[in-house]
Amino acid sequence: MRIDIITVLPELLESPFGASILKRAIDKGLVAIGLHNLRDYATSRYKQVDDYAFGGGAGMVMMPEPLDRCLEDLTSKCTYDEIIYMTPDGETLNQSMANRLSLSKNLLIICGHYKGIDQRIRDLWVTREISIGDYVLSGGELGAAVLCDAIIRLIPGVLNDETSALTDTFQDNLLAPPVYTRPREFKGKHVPEVLLSGNFKKIEAWREEQALLRTRQRRPDLLQDPPPAKSD
Repeated sequence: MRIDIITVLPELLESPFGASILKRAIDKGLVAIGLHNLRDYATSRYKQVDDYAFGGGAGMVMMPEPLDRCLEDLTSKCTYDEIIYMTPDGETLNQSMANRLSLSKNLLIICGHYKGIDQRIRDLWVTREISIGDYVLSGGELGAAVLCDAIIRLIPGVLNDETSALTDTFQDNLLAPPVYTRPREFKGKHVPEVLLSGNFKKIEAWREEQALLRTRQRRPDLLQDPPPAKSD
């Protein structure tokens, strides 16, 4: 998979891709990340990429010309499955969306700043608009990093245990059950006996019961729709 990211702050994204699972995925050649500085496509003396909004109001808007030049350049070299704009008014990211996007070959992500990007770029270029939650960040970079992490960890070979991602919270519309490790007793708290029994059928039933209980208590909204059927 290849993911290209358009940003005015490429240095903000260097750290997320330089450590842990994302770095290992890049080092293994399972994903390639391209960071593209939008200012490289600005033609003014001061590399301006924003201007005042028509109609007045506070805040600046990212100009269409630099973005259009950047998009023209990148799409002339690569065919993208999706051109994504990170924006608070986009579709809220969830596990199902991450699953689908992880099957893509090439993705292009636009990181907004200021009051956002000129609507004409959204109309002409963007195929999908994604939000990571009902709040506003200073720019789209952190949201793009979250999206990339959610996608990349699902690519086969990225995680050491390829079944790990399949048991994550939200994969079956349920929150994950409690987990425990050694020691068996810690500050008066004991590991549930069923997990020490070696009876994997009972352990699996306990985990399903706990996952359902936790979901009912913390995220009952997830139970409004039936979970997807599990394949044999």
